[in-house]
Amino acid sequence: MRKTQKLTLTAMFVALGTLTSHTFYIPLGIVKAFPIQHVINVLSAVLLGPFYAVAQAFCVSLMRNMMGTGSIFAFPGSMLGALLAGVLFAKTKKTGMAFAGEVVGTGILGAIAGYPIAALFIGQEASLFGFIPAFITSSLIGSGIAFVLLKVFQRNRVIERASAKG
Repeated sequence: MRKTQKLTLTAMFVALGTLTSHTFYIPLGIVKAFPIQHVINVLSAVLLGPFYAVAQAFCVSLMRNMMGTGSIFAFPGSMLGALLAGVLFAKTKKTGMAFAGEVVGTGILGAIAGYPIAALFIGQEASLFGFIPAFITSSLIGSGIAFVLLKVFQRNRVIERASAKG
């Protein structure tokens, strides 16, 4: 895929993530899972690579914060998930590793990185592992959706055809 195509697809992912991340959610008891950003992270990690995945995660987080529809916790969660998904996929070329990278990167590492933000910048008392259940639930659902989409893409050779045209 050429650089112009990668930039265009990244911009489309940023627009999609900015507009839909806060509107589509899955109620799970007292927790709401917002899986769209995780879907986009895994798709961009596999289709574009770690650099573009992190760039789109940062841009979506920034845009949502500027619009008042996101929180400061979106930065470490989405960016760490996108990075780990992209790096693991780049090393192994296995979709399952991108799934695992997003879940571990966002669900665990992003949640842990959110603790100092809550404690220092927002001034809220939070337990170190207080964010993990919500982050991991959302990332599991979103990454699962992306995993299924990517398997369908692979079966229908969508990714091969898109890469061959570039």
